[in-house]
Amino acid sequence: MKKKLLVTGGAGFIGSAVVDRALIKGYRVINVDSLTYAGSKKNISNFINDKNHEFVLADVRSRDSIANIFSKYKPDAVIHLAAETHVDRSLKDPTTFADTNINGTLSLLEVVRSYLSKKGSPENFRFINVSTDEVYGSLKGSGKFTEVHPHCPSSPYSASKAAAEDLVNAWIQTYGLPAITTRCSNNFGPRQYPEKLVPLTIANAFQLRPIEIYGNGQNVRDWIYVLDHADALLEILSKGRSKHCYNIGANAEFTNNDLVDLICKIMDKLRPMAVKHANLVTFIADRPGHDYRYALNTDKIETELSWKPKFSFERSLHETVKWYLDQFKSRSSWVKNRSAQNLLKHDPINQTMSLVK
Repeated sequence: MKKKLLVTGGAGFIGSAVVDRALIKGYRVINVDSLTYAGSKKNISNFINDKNHEFVLADVRSRDSIANIFSKYKPDAVIHLAAETHVDRSLKDPTTFADTNINGTLSLLEVVRSYLSKKGSPENFRFINVSTDEVYGSLKGSGKFTEVHPHCPSSPYSASKAAAEDLVNAWIQTYGLPAITTRCSNNFGPRQYPEKLVPLTIANAFQLRPIEIYGNGQNVRDWIYVLDHADALLEILSKGRSKHCYNIGANAEFTNNDLVDLICKIMDKLRPMAVKHANLVTFIADRPGHDYRYALNTDKIETELSWKPKFSFERSLHETVKWYLDQFKSRSSWVKNRSAQNLLKHDPINQTMSLVK
């Protein structure tokens, strides 16, 4: 019998990659998503009709809805990805981030607790809480965050994810929840909503618009291809130790300046213009609480689970830029039509195009 995996946020960027890889590995997937601005059925179009995939429109904050899903599908495991994720949005609307990321996690935890109690707390059940390296705060030196580094969040987003982690830990200690928390570095790849640095840079470069970089551009991030993250989550689900935490990263650190420069050079090759795309770069006032550097020590996952990233950063970035360019080229001639825009209201590529206009 196929193992039944419930994925929250499975129509989002990372979630859709997890669902895709899980189906390949033979799971039966219950995909729960509320289809907010960053979630789209376009992201799951390749497998939405797969016989082992079931999409359910629901919000993790609705305890009754989630309880009904558990009652109907009786999952063997959960990967919890549903969340508000963009730091800039959290600065403008912290309440929504607290509501979704904290209350949504609380709602899910209580449903899982009740569900496991009725099933006699099966030992093989797993709850994977997907968090972020941003809960650690900012690194100023040359070291890297290990899993025992304390929380020191700087934004409403990272604070909400740290609070969600604390809830999961409390449910582990108090109720014996068989949970694992993961903290991953910055993801990139196809189908990412255009508010994030990589797709927004590509979109602005495509339309020869200013490519804005916060501050002096020297902030450092550790980058990982989304399929590596998805594979790591499934490896942790299969072999990770319950009640533990695992860092997930690819040890690919770049300043924002260097990453944008790499994207511009790829654009120059794939879409030569009279002006170099890097000439579009402009520096703007830094955002409040902008962490200087993130970097993850991944010894634990590499030693315990023999997991390492498989995808080359350079090749993956090239393929990501090419994917977006292909989408833009095929749609740029007709997205200006209002009726077409209405049809593509929930299409992330159309959202990309409209966002930068």
